[in-house]
Amino acid sequence: MTPPGPVGDRFRRFRERLAAEGDDRPQVSDDRPSATSGAAAMSGAEATSGGDHPTDRGTAASSRRGDLTARRSTEAGGRQGRRRRRRGGGGEELRVPEAEFTSYYGRPILKAPVWKWDIAAYLFTGGLAAGSSLLAAGGQLTGRPALRRAGRVTALAAVSASAVFLVKDLGRPTRFHHMLRVAKPTSPMSMGTWILTAYGPAAGVAAIAEAAGVLPRHGLLGLAGRALPPIGHAAGLLAAGTAPALATYTGVLLADTAVPSWHEAYPELPVIFAGSALASGAGVGLLAAPPAQAGPARRMAVAGAALELYGAHRVETRLGLLSEPYRLGRPGRLLRAGRLLTAGGVAGALLGRRSRVVGALSGTALLAASVLTRFGIFYGGVASARDPRYTVVPQRERVEARRTGMDLPSDRAVPPAV
Repeated sequence: MTPPGPVGDRFRRFRERLAAEGDDRPQVSDDRPSATSGAAAMSGAEATSGGDHPTDRGTAASSRRGDLTARRSTEAGGRQGRRRRRRGGGGEELRVPEAEFTSYYGRPILKAPVWKWDIAAYLFTGGLAAGSSLLAAGGQLTGRPALRRAGRVTALAAVSASAVFLVKDLGRPTRFHHMLRVAKPTSPMSMGTWILTAYGPAAGVAAIAEAAGVLPRHGLLGLAGRALPPIGHAAGLLAAGTAPALATYTGVLLADTAVPSWHEAYPELPVIFAGSALASGAGVGLLAAPPAQAGPARRMAVAGAALELYGAHRVETRLGLLSEPYRLGRPGRLLRAGRLLTAGGVAGALLGRRSRVVGALSGTALLAASVLTRFGIFYGGVASARDPRYTVVPQRERVEARRTGMDLPSDRAVPPAV
């Protein structure tokens, strides 16, 4: 019996609302009468007749259970359909969108090098000085004064330009002096400072010794003129002894940074810079010496071109994704032009060994190729630091390799950045 009074009216209205909601809910397509439809019919009949029955409350509960069962069946069917679509059973394929390599607030993951073109020029002049000292030593030991003189003078001019570029980047000359307070073998910058300190005076004395021929033969100047040649020979050999370190330490310096395409190319950069130094020194010899004395310069050109072309090919093919900055954009154009000029310079040096004009053109091509190679390597590293893709993807590959217990290929193993 429905209790009389306001409580009974409220209960009756609640029961009628349940019956109405049962009619509006989705019905289960089945031949058997569903609990939802039966409950709705009974509730509707009782609501029309206004009669009460002891099972009204149980009927309403059965209606709610039927609705819940229908909803679960519908959801289960939807899940099964989605699984079938994912397995390729038809329908639209669900795919996760490709990840975009961005960073917080639009800032790059790595701070790009603040170095400007003057550091790229410093890379070239340091290599030119080293190659010229080696050329001068070759001319000194084989009795070719034209090669010796051209190499010594060019070495002094190039190392002086290197000092200007370096001080310009440091901001104040005293900062170079402050770097000499310590010697840290694990720091390429510290070692490079000491290499320059040892090489510069030796190259300067060797170049000054070339002025002995114009000094008077008598008096104090005559005594200096007689003392300069042996001192110059010793200084020239000392400069040539430190030249390989001067030519390659800048490659180690770049590879010691966190810049992806520099750091990954740590085996190749010293090789490229050594070859570029030899090629530029050979270019000086082909320009300044007559063909009869240019034999050491031609051999230097072949050796330098082989090292440079081999290293450049390796950085453009071995590094996977990190080779892209050396192939695309301005760095790619610079490196391709450098390869063409290197090949042309060597061909001219070998084929035109009796022509002074062809030798001069070959020397100019080798010098230009050295400039383009240094600038191409420099700008390639800067481009890799500005794009977060070149930082994120290699890191993910290393993490995945460690997670799965697989080692990266030996030529892709990278030491941690300092």
